[in-house]
Order: sequence, then C-alpha cells, then structure tokens
Amino acid sequence: MTKSKRLIFFGNERLATGVTTTNPTLAGLIEVGYDIAAVVANYTESRSRSQRKLEIEDMAKVHNIPLLLPDNLGGTKAHLTDFGAEAGVLVAYGDIVPLDVIELFPKGIINIHPSLLPKYRGSTPIETAILEGAPETGVSLMQLVAEMDAGPVFVQEKVDLSGHETKQELADRLLKTGADLLIKNLPTILDDSLAPTPQDETQATITERITKDESLIDWNKSPDEIEKEVRAYAGWPKSRGDLFGNSVILTKVRVATAENDGELVIKSGSEWLEILELIAPSGRTMSGADFLRGYRKKPI
Repeated sequence: MTKSKRLIFFGNERLATGVTTTNPTLAGLIEVGYDIAAVVANYTESRSRSQRKLEIEDMAKVHNIPLLLPDNLGGTKAHLTDFGAEAGVLVAYGDIVPLDVIELFPKGIINIHPSLLPKYRGSTPIETAILEGAPETGVSLMQLVAEMDAGPVFVQEKVDLSGHETKQELADRLLKTGADLLIKNLPTILDDSLAPTPQDETQATITERITKDESLIDWNKSPDEIEKEVRAYAGWPKSRGDLFGNSVILTKVRVATAENDGELVIKSGSEWLEILELIAPSGRTMSGADFLRGYRKKPI
C-alpha cells in the first residue's frame, strides 16, 4: 500500500499497568506504509512516579514522527486538525478521549481493546481474565465512542488461555494479536466495506481498578487465589508479604498438595502453597530453596 492513508496514533501500547512493550501496532502501521502524522501519548503515563519512559516516545523519535504529550486532549483539537489525518488508531491511551476529538477524524478512531467485548470493559481486562481463571479472552477492534469501551465492534479474535500466563506474557500475546488484526482489517474499515456491530449491553461486564493495597498478600486466601494474584499483579502492584519475619515479593508460586510437596511450602487458607521464586529483602531474585538457605527460618 502507499502512504495515502494518514493516521494519528493515540496511546502507549501498554495494555496493563507494570508491563513493557515493543510497540508492534505502531511498528506494523509504519512497516506497511501508513503515514503516521503524529503520536499522541498520555501525559500522566509519560510522567509516572516510576519515571519509566514510554517506549512509544522512543519509537516516535526514531521515525521522526511528531510526539504530543497533552495534559488535556481537548486543548489539542486545533493542532490535531492541522495534521489532516483520515483516522485515529488507539492502543491503551490510558484516559477517556472526548467526543469532540473523536469527531475530528472522518473515519473516527479505531481502538484495540484486549478483551472479547462487551466482556471485561474498563482498565484491567488482562488482570481480570487471569484473576478469574478465564479459559479464553481475546482482542476486539472497536469504533471509539465517548462511553468507556462501549463502541460497536468491527472484528474480534479469541485467545485460549492455559492458566499459567503472567500479566506480561498475556499482554504481549494480546498486543501482537491486536496489531495483526488491525493491520489485516484496517483497509476495509477505512473504505467502509467492514461495518461495526453494536455491542450487546446486557452482556457487558466492567473490570475494577487495581490499587496498591491489593499488593498485600492475604495468607487466609486459598493457594489458587494467591497463585492467580501473583501472575495478575506481576510488575505492579506486585504480591508482597511477610515470610519468616522478612518482607518479600512473590514472583512465582504453585498450588502444593501437602506441606512436604516442595522446598518452601507454607500454609495458605487450609491448603498449601509452594513458593518457587521471590524477591528477597536484599532486592535479589532467588528460588524458594535459596531463600531458605540464606534466611533463618522462623515460624510464620
């Protein structure tokens, strides 16, 4: 294809909090020849307390694409109009896009959402799928509207889950699936030959925001619940707890069958949990066995 289709890219491609990205959507659009007039990234995300620079900023600079970091999207309307883009593409912008900004584009804004809408609307679809032990999730290409994740859907692709995915692994998989789905379907979306279908509002579910308070492990929960939390909270807010008088972060655990089923097995609820890997108070990542050797064991 030729560079006849001018787009503005919104978002940072971080589909969940605490994950990193290689920006496959933006990279794919550039590779197949779309003219990316500008990249608009979230000001708050770019200046987070962790000071972890957005990967999308680096990619924009490498390709000499103008980068906008507005603290208020509504205030950039005139600037966005000047680019003359036919459509917007949005992947994890991290904030609501006002209707008057959406309406700047003749073909609207096409959003990649990491769930099978209308299920898992909201900010934590990846974490929620892991926490609920869902057998599948997926990606939806949606026409952006002012209401959160409520726009009509062009196409979806299901992704089967093994029940062992971490947040980063699932985010990577869904992002790649979404990028491929967008590249494949964007031509027919832009020429109006692929029409979106309204969502069934009666089937909508909303995901809850995750807070730092949820990083504290509740040892009264079942091993299965804690194991899912460790995978869902990896990166942020993490899974923190006290182990033999030491403050640790659990990074890999499994449900055990008995107290002697593994090296470092502890009581969780009325069952047993083996800690396979953790971050010790020193900041070093180590196995459960190494933790036992390096730290004096005390009763919990």
